[in-house]
Amino acid sequence: MNSAAIRIALADDQALVRAGLRALLERQGIAIVFEADGGEALLAQLAQQPVDVVLSDIRMPGVDGIAALQALRARGDSTPVLLLTTFDDSDLLLRATEAGAQGFLLKDAAPEDLRDAITRVARGETLLQPVSTEPVRARYQYHAAHAPREAFSEREVAILRLLAGGYSNKEIARAMFLAEGTVKNYVSVILEKLDTRDRTRAVLKAITLRVI
Repeated sequence: MNSAAIRIALADDQALVRAGLRALLERQGIAIVFEADGGEALLAQLAQQPVDVVLSDIRMPGVDGIAALQALRARGDSTPVLLLTTFDDSDLLLRATEAGAQGFLLKDAAPEDLRDAITRVARGETLLQPVSTEPVRARYQYHAAHAPREAFSEREVAILRLLAGGYSNKEIARAMFLAEGTVKNYVSVILEKLDTRDRTRAVLKAITLRVI
């Protein structure tokens, strides 16, 4: 899906922030279907106006971005959600991931990074900012019984680190001078070794087991 075809809902409690994001995204050909000043309004409007991606502030009065996401998933709505925050906080990343967010991005990201993030989550990818590892280890405890089935090669560890940074298979392939199909195969092997079904859980488990 290209950015010109993407229709998004924009939620932020600050009108000036919404106006700035609208102007920025519309210049890049992304359509803003509606704006909401909080999670409650976002949920109400989404019930009437489906979109391709929800772009929401994570901290809002009343129903915040994470609470709105939880409510959205509870009613069976799987619309991809990209959460924005001014806080580089690993705990927020973990809460957002657990709630079912496809993306998490700092508000000071470059405009092209924001456009790329929206495009990627619209395609079904997961976007994670790089996170500090200690809060992850404190939250998720894996023990010897959960150790990987086999040891990881240096290349697999390198790919895991790039996965932790939110890079797509295509970006990993470019960074490591590999074919995209080769990277896809490596990711499948990594998931199997960690006994996980998705990239996010694989990263979290790899961090707690000190693989990365």
